[in-house]
Amino acid sequence: MDNRKDGPLARTLRAATRVDEHEIRATVLSFLFVFSLMAAYFIVRPLRDAMASDWTRTETSFLWTLTFFVSVLGVMVYGFVISRVRFSRVVPGVYVFFAVTFVLFYAGSSVATDPTLVDKTFYVWLSVFSLFHVSVFWSFMSGLYNREQAKRLFAVIATGASTGAIVGPVIPGFFAESIGLMNLLLVTAAMQMIPVALIPWLERLKVTDLGNAGRSADLGDVRRLARNPFSGFVSFVTNPYLLAIGIFILMYVTMSTFVYMELREMLAVFERVERTAINARIDLAVNSLAIVTALFVTGRVASRFGAATLLAAIPLMMVGGWLIVAAIPLLAVMIGLQIARRAGNYAVTKPGREMLFTVVTDDERYKAKPVIDICVYRGGDMVTAWFHTGLKEVLALGSSGVAIVAAVIAVMWALAGIYLGRTYNQASGEASPDTTNTETVRET
Repeated sequence: MDNRKDGPLARTLRAATRVDEHEIRATVLSFLFVFSLMAAYFIVRPLRDAMASDWTRTETSFLWTLTFFVSVLGVMVYGFVISRVRFSRVVPGVYVFFAVTFVLFYAGSSVATDPTLVDKTFYVWLSVFSLFHVSVFWSFMSGLYNREQAKRLFAVIATGASTGAIVGPVIPGFFAESIGLMNLLLVTAAMQMIPVALIPWLERLKVTDLGNAGRSADLGDVRRLARNPFSGFVSFVTNPYLLAIGIFILMYVTMSTFVYMELREMLAVFERVERTAINARIDLAVNSLAIVTALFVTGRVASRFGAATLLAAIPLMMVGGWLIVAAIPLLAVMIGLQIARRAGNYAVTKPGREMLFTVVTDDERYKAKPVIDICVYRGGDMVTAWFHTGLKEVLALGSSGVAIVAAVIAVMWALAGIYLGRTYNQASGEASPDTTNTETVRET
């Protein structure tokens, strides 16, 4: 492409983000796609997190256990449906389904007789939703862009999630009283419909702008995935590459759970309204930092140093962060660790791990990926929640002792990231960018 023909906006955008002019439309629409998803989620997330401090460790652990089983059931149903429904209907259908569930929550809230039961049901469902809708989005993205484009563009697209996470809390923060608390569920439901309109447009741009007509997982194709609804589970347990991704996710979840539990206990001394405000401020700091990092750092690191460096960066940061917490176990320090961890996940780890799925087959992308993103994730939540409870209540460890254990786990997380990144880099060097053949991965 002749850069002299580019407009000033295109040149500025490319200089800042490394997005080529012919990729701008698809990148912007992908940004809007994930923006709408995350804004919808973050409208209600601060309230969900504030609820948790009202419950005991055991109650929270039981809720996370229930979330795991609901997640497994959801993935099984999803696997059954996606084995029998055309690609062109699967992804938009997911978002229509979630929109309907939020409308049902809205309708049911007026007849509920037990607010605690409603709170806990909503807590579990929102926890399932928070992973499912994003997992489907990234499955779609990995079939839309080739591997070279993914290295440059996924971090930019991921800033849409961070931007949505900034805008989302503004709605309940400033308009909850005028809109009505339960009416926010209708706002969330409406925002789930935005991707439904964007998906066909992005599919056309894959061919016309991105030049990826030969990539598989074309949602306009009438082909279906393997009809076995459990093939995603089978692929996960039999493919070493996918198992390694699962281990990486498990280590990440352990970090998330330990920070979440420690912060939950430290915030218990505040009233719910104060906890909600603190959580909202954490969200603001996290997503502001994530946007800057993703725009100016992540893509350059991925292209120059490769996936291994990208995937190991945040785990190594967490080793140091946990050691600081061990020495200074204060609320301000834990909040700082939470901000750094979550911003690093959104801007660095998340785009890095989504790149890993650009070298897998359709069946693995659409069926094994949800197993990893949802079942492994929520299973890790369940196990590590009870593990944390055991450390605190059985071994009577304080925050410093828990931090030492977490630092050791972070070292293992870094090693898993290095292994995965090297495997991915080898696969990328052996296969053409437009091929999604896992045999290369399995042989490395």
